Amino acid sequence: MTESFRLLCLCLVGAILTANAYGETRSNIELGAIDADHDDSYRYRLPYGDGVSFSVLQGYGSRLSHRGSEYFTVDFAMPEGTPVYSAREGVVVGVEDEFDVACWSEQCSRYANFVIVLHDDGTTGQYFHLQRGSARVVPGQRVARGQRLASSGNTGYSTRPHLHFGVYRTAADGSLHSIAIQFAVRGGVVRDPRSGARYTNAAD
Repeated sequence: MTESFRLLCLCLVGAILTANAYGETRSNIELGAIDADHDDSYRYRLPYGDGVSFSVLQGYGSRLSHRGSEYFTVDFAMPEGTPVYSAREGVVVGVEDEFDVACWSEQCSRYANFVIVLHDDGTTGQYFHLQRGSARVVPGQRVARGQRLASSGNTGYSTRPHLHFGVYRTAADGSLHSIAIQFAVRGGVVRDPRSGARYTNAAD
């Protein structure tokens, strides 16, 4: 995911949420809290269902595209139409659901469908490349951990069906940076998802 697309995301979310669902104007809801104090003890769910696993295409720091601000993000290989679930509870602050285009070019970045969830600690969970018309949530909606958000797809800057997931903190200059998180998986905790590995959700 490119920095230009990240800025586009911020513009889209800001346009959607000048005021939230309750009519309250929030100047920072589209970005999350500036320099949010992430709860490093929180154990995230994998962003898919129970009893299934999907191969990690790119883990932390993968050379293809997980560098810089995207260092701590994960790509999961998923067939189109696979249910995508919230890795952590929060409030939906951005949804794009209308595109059905994908290619390996930055020009396609604008065509990625996504859901963005604002967590209680001010960070955001971001789910990208979703299937057109699959969103089951709307901006301003509170979602629970493990709640269905949408379906995976192959939209935007992408060459194969997959889900791009990351948790982000907003810096004082408005830039977003992914942060390291840990996943609760069957048999323990994963702190550094490895490319090629497959993980299954732990029972909540």
